Amino acid sequence: MASHEMRKSLTYSEAIEVWKLRAEGWFQHNIAAKFGVNPARVNDVLKERKHVGSRASAGHVGGAI
Repeated sequence: MASHEMRKSLTYSEAIEVWKLRAEGWFQHNIAAKFGVNPARVNDVLKERKHVGSRASAGHVGGAI
C-alpha cells in the first residue's frame, strides 16, 4: 500500500490500541496517521460507534479518557 492510500477501517485489536494510545495522550489525528486511516475512523472508536467493547478490553472501564 502506498503511503498516500488510506485504509477504510480499523480492526477490533487496533481499536483496543486506539484506546491505549488515547490514554497515553495521543491526539486523534496522530493515532489515525499511525494506522493509516481517516481521523473520523478513530473518532468512531472513541465515541463507541464502532467496535463496542474495545474500551473495556483496553482496560478503560467507566470515566472519560
